[in-house]
Amino acid sequence: MSESESVRLAKRLAEQEQCSRREAELHITAGNVQVDGKVVQLPETRVRPEQQVTLRSGAQPEAVPPVTLLMNKPAGYTQGRPYGRVRSAHSLLGEASMAQVDTPMPLLVLAQHFKNLESFLPLPLPASGLIVYTQDKRVARKLGEEGMWLEQECIVGVEGQIHEDGLELMKAGLPIGKRQLPPCRVSWQNENHLRFALKGIAPDEIDAMCTEVGLRVVSLRRLRIGRLSLAKVPEGQWRYLMPWERF
Repeated sequence: MSESESVRLAKRLAEQEQCSRREAELHITAGNVQVDGKVVQLPETRVRPEQQVTLRSGAQPEAVPPVTLLMNKPAGYTQGRPYGRVRSAHSLLGEASMAQVDTPMPLLVLAQHFKNLESFLPLPLPASGLIVYTQDKRVARKLGEEGMWLEQECIVGVEGQIHEDGLELMKAGLPIGKRQLPPCRVSWQNENHLRFALKGIAPDEIDAMCTEVGLRVVSLRRLRIGRLSLAKVPEGQWRYLMPWERF
């Protein structure tokens, strides 16, 4: 069968269901269409005349609602575009890396969920932990406008001998360069790890804070942004933000 005898799936479905090409594309990207018994989500997929195209019973041609993804970023990955040999955490997103936790919605993982994602509140490249990708303009606006003032909780591995009153100095707010940092909560989790709870301070400023009091940061992991935590999401995996969850 030559390529010229096959047609785009959207065209075939539109003719078969007597709907518009746009409605056909909405059905396909929403996971409502099967070709020979397998879900196909790309409208441009070529299908041959003998292949069976079926539409899920009762399906409506509706746009895929925007989603927000919460990911446990591994150290060494950037949140944004890859560069040089540095990979993007975005490349780890997919159905195979969805965490098997109690976050059942939406019921169907779609390719559309991994497109046009924006990321906010970046972590330093060597850091790991909670990052956010979203298609939802409301979430994007919230994080863009108020994200720095949502409390972020981080566990920081350190080496060295802390200066006398170093912990109190960090709590009170250190001057870093020309910037006076706001107060924060800092405590020892154990002899090698500090727990930070920050508002108005970016995680990449923690290194300078620790340096000011005689410590060297060897690891950083973000556990929480606002009311949302990593919970049981394994490193390199992700879950959906549930409709009832709020930052």
